[in-house]
Amino acid sequence: MAATAAVSPRTLLSSFHQRFIFTVPAFLNLPASSARCNCRGGKVRLFSAIRCVQSAEEISTATGITTSVSEEIGRRNVIDILEERGLLESLTSDNLRSVSSNSESSPLRVYCGFDPTAESLHLGNLLGILVLSWFHRCGHRVVALIGGATARIGDPSGKILERPELDVETLERNTLGIANTVTRILNSSNSTTSFVVMNNYDWWKEFKLLDFLKQVGRYARVGTMVAKESVKKRLESEQGMSYTEFTYQLLQGYDFLYLFQNHGVNVQIGGSDQWGNITAGTDLIRRTLQPKEGEGGFGLTFPLLLKSDGTKFGKSEDGAIWLSPAMLSPYKFYQHLFSVPDSDVIKFLKMLTFLDMKVVDEMELQMQSPGYLPNTAQKLLAEEVTRFVHGEEGLREAIKATEALRPGAETKLDWKTIEGIAEDVPSCSMAYNEVVNLSVVDLSVSSGLLESKSAARRLMKQGGLYLNNSRVDEESKRIENEDIVDGKLLLLSAGKKNKVIVRIS
Repeated sequence: MAATAAVSPRTLLSSFHQRFIFTVPAFLNLPASSARCNCRGGKVRLFSAIRCVQSAEEISTATGITTSVSEEIGRRNVIDILEERGLLESLTSDNLRSVSSNSESSPLRVYCGFDPTAESLHLGNLLGILVLSWFHRCGHRVVALIGGATARIGDPSGKILERPELDVETLERNTLGIANTVTRILNSSNSTTSFVVMNNYDWWKEFKLLDFLKQVGRYARVGTMVAKESVKKRLESEQGMSYTEFTYQLLQGYDFLYLFQNHGVNVQIGGSDQWGNITAGTDLIRRTLQPKEGEGGFGLTFPLLLKSDGTKFGKSEDGAIWLSPAMLSPYKFYQHLFSVPDSDVIKFLKMLTFLDMKVVDEMELQMQSPGYLPNTAQKLLAEEVTRFVHGEEGLREAIKATEALRPGAETKLDWKTIEGIAEDVPSCSMAYNEVVNLSVVDLSVSSGLLESKSAARRLMKQGGLYLNNSRVDEESKRIENEDIVDGKLLLLSAGKKNKVIVRIS
């Protein structure tokens, strides 16, 4: 087989350009040639208006609850929806509530920024996409802005140290990855309106320092900038803050001004830690353009995704819960959501799904009833969020692997299903003659599943040791040829979560 040549980020970007050019007949009242941007010579045409036409789905759970997305969504005020679901933290003006009431005759144009500091967004970033999607579903126009320029600086919000500088190739690869993720997820929205993905490097790459000082710096007030919470904390810290980071809020502020002037975008959304950056934009619009009352820029923040213990939900012991299937399989993504504790699951059903609130309220009541089947709410959460992020195919893959790999499951295992989770499960290779006729107790230790034979015997007596999902009840059990799945591998499990794949070489 011929060796596969390495693919450069620039080539990948060119490929992305070929796949994601769409006409933009109506979005933001722009000609088709306007809805695109370049990423440092790579000519990334980011980007597109994509019509989203997925109908509301209905699924039946073990509870018999119909989980259809309400048909009334498009008729409701999006701000009321966000508030009801715990997705509203602050508004720069309560006028936003009234101006968002009529999406048919006067739709808002809303944007959320995502800096490409990694090749994928993670679960904590999903709230930004969800809030954009709520605006989208309610008939408003939305923009996902990739921060190809601002990522070169690094947002100091919530950081105790300055971000490490990323090289150009890494930034371009990250830009492509995040653009793919956002496009894939937003494209599943139940909406007939368009959305656009843009890159702020398109307008920053030619911006000269003197022009920046004249057009932006002269309107910025140092006292106001220093008073921002993100700045105050860093200035009081031992590390301090560089001038580069100090200017970040002006860069994001100008992004809002640019989008407001050139594309009619009048709302910026972001997490609660973005309040200072968002108000820098609304203030810059007010100072430079002096719009009439109610015709300026608006800002909206949503709360960070926190668990009941106050820690962020979006990272696990193994690292970030990535939204890209290339970095975290749909199966593993599903498992993280399925593992949410009862104390958090109703809150996350409200925040992370598009289920009608009556469905969520009914599930909350069922959880308090004696006949409630444990983890039913978690299953609903995992299915809804996995479907939104990975689509129906990703959800099917996750459910198939979950059911097949559940200890005690009657589903017959095949090697393809097991290989589908291989990246998420520890594995080892052993020779055929080393494995056949070896006791399961010995194999549990030699494969690394358990530390000692005594631990394996103890787990076996407790009913927690499994071979290919079948419980091992006798210490005398030895591996036979028939146990090897498709002649290729074995699956050992210690309880429900700890597994190891043994490949037969």
